[in-house]
Amino acid sequence: MVLSTIRFMALGWVGDHFIKPTFHFHYFGFEWVSVLPPFWMYAIHVMIIITAFFVVIGLYFRASAILLFLLFTYTELIDVTYYLNHYYFITLVLFLLIFTPAHRHFSVDAKRNPVLATDHTPRLWLFIFQLLLAIVYTYAGFAKINYAWLIEALPLKIWLPANDTLPLMGKIFTWEITPYVFSWFGMLYDCTIVWWLMNSRTRPWAYATVIVFHILTGLLFNIGVFPWVMIVATLIFFSEQWHITLLTKLKRWLRYTDPVIVNAPNRVSRPVLHFFAIFFVFQLLFPWRYILYPSNLYWSEEGYRFSWRVMLMEKAGTATFYVKDPSTNKEGMVVNSEFLNSHQEKQMATQPDMILQFAHYLQSYYENQGIKNPSIRAEVYVTLNAQPSQLLIDPNINLAVIKDNWKTKTWILPISNE
Repeated sequence: MVLSTIRFMALGWVGDHFIKPTFHFHYFGFEWVSVLPPFWMYAIHVMIIITAFFVVIGLYFRASAILLFLLFTYTELIDVTYYLNHYYFITLVLFLLIFTPAHRHFSVDAKRNPVLATDHTPRLWLFIFQLLLAIVYTYAGFAKINYAWLIEALPLKIWLPANDTLPLMGKIFTWEITPYVFSWFGMLYDCTIVWWLMNSRTRPWAYATVIVFHILTGLLFNIGVFPWVMIVATLIFFSEQWHITLLTKLKRWLRYTDPVIVNAPNRVSRPVLHFFAIFFVFQLLFPWRYILYPSNLYWSEEGYRFSWRVMLMEKAGTATFYVKDPSTNKEGMVVNSEFLNSHQEKQMATQPDMILQFAHYLQSYYENQGIKNPSIRAEVYVTLNAQPSQLLIDPNINLAVIKDNWKTKTWILPISNE
């Protein structure tokens, strides 16, 4: 969090993502979240760096963890076009950290207040992070058990040849068999890696696989800090003795001495156990909500987000919006780039809920320009996994009168050659 937020600011993404766009796409139910003035957006990211560092060293840990979770989650809720699975994963980890007693050992808080200090902790606090990682990996593996991924090697068959200029390995990505090997290995890796990490005999080899797998995916695909997040996070599966050895070396290097232990670790209360039970039941069930929708998941994306589906499709589209004045019957075409940046336009053009949001924004915008009750329609052509492009939504429907909800979007046209 410290390093990635510094990188985020250094690359100018605070301005590009939050300040420059005139319109932001909202998560359903979080339409009230709005961007703050530029000074406060930069201040929030500075506070993320500070609170993340305080969490690292265990200084004012509980307050820092709460503030870090709230600030980071706020930035993620501003615009849905920047949704990434690993941002969602980080959000959940930050939420869980709020409840943990991570500041009771090897921390500034324990040094300042020895009453907090302990050298044991209930296993629950390890288990909740292990379980979350197990859900992330296993669900990502389950999602890969489909015809396109395993039998057609899509979308890797499209992506891998583009890396043919990489040193040493580039030629391998041009081989016809390579996408199939990567597809099957990726599925097996995600489905089983947690079980190999849990076994002390296979753990060293499994962790070596984790390192190779994530470094390779990081080199091949532009997925930000996700590889490094997972490489570090999976250390939670290592034994107590391994961590004790690591901590001992760190303490010696930092010349840190443990305070005298006067208290046993706190027991986990029953309400806390019930809370985590509800939390993880939700995490287990929510990704399956897509089965309630009759449409093709990758085409309509109804139930796609928050389900740990990582890099499973190659999807691109073009969306042309038309505004009609009912009083004159005149219709004009919208230039999307006047309202959206290139990233927003690219993401919106393939996702129906964003198309609907933008249509509502255009309705409001042109009403303010003097057009009473403008009609908004869109011609959206999308290609999925290199198939010929086809219409995603009904191009004749007035999107301005449609309200978004959890129900099936009947205005999405079915995909042919599914």
